[in-house]
Amino acid sequence: MKVISNVIWFILGGLWLFLAWAFLGALLCITIVGIPFGKQCFKLATVSAMPYGKKIILDYAKHPIINLLWVVFVGWELAIAHLVSGLFCCLTIIGIPSGIQCFKITKLALFPFGAKIK
Repeated sequence: MKVISNVIWFILGGLWLFLAWAFLGALLCITIVGIPFGKQCFKLATVSAMPYGKKIILDYAKHPIINLLWVVFVGWELAIAHLVSGLFCCLTIIGIPSGIQCFKITKLALFPFGAKIK
């Protein structure tokens, strides 16, 4: 079931999310200061491409200062975007699994530093 769900997700939007995150990560990695942020974008790209079956373990306290910088400059916009997307997906019964995946990505978009994906 995970494979079918991941394929449907990838075709209907996961490819574009993956490309957007990968492009942003590459742009951020051009500068030395942006490399840590670029690495987190690559982390979000892997989850955005195929989120079904992946578990996200958050550890906010591991990097509190950089997580705070991420939230202030980038994270809150991304979290709201994924939250709204998840709410729209949950309006229909068939979209509820996709909405749950959007909510999972919302947590990672808010505090990516210190998070592990399994």
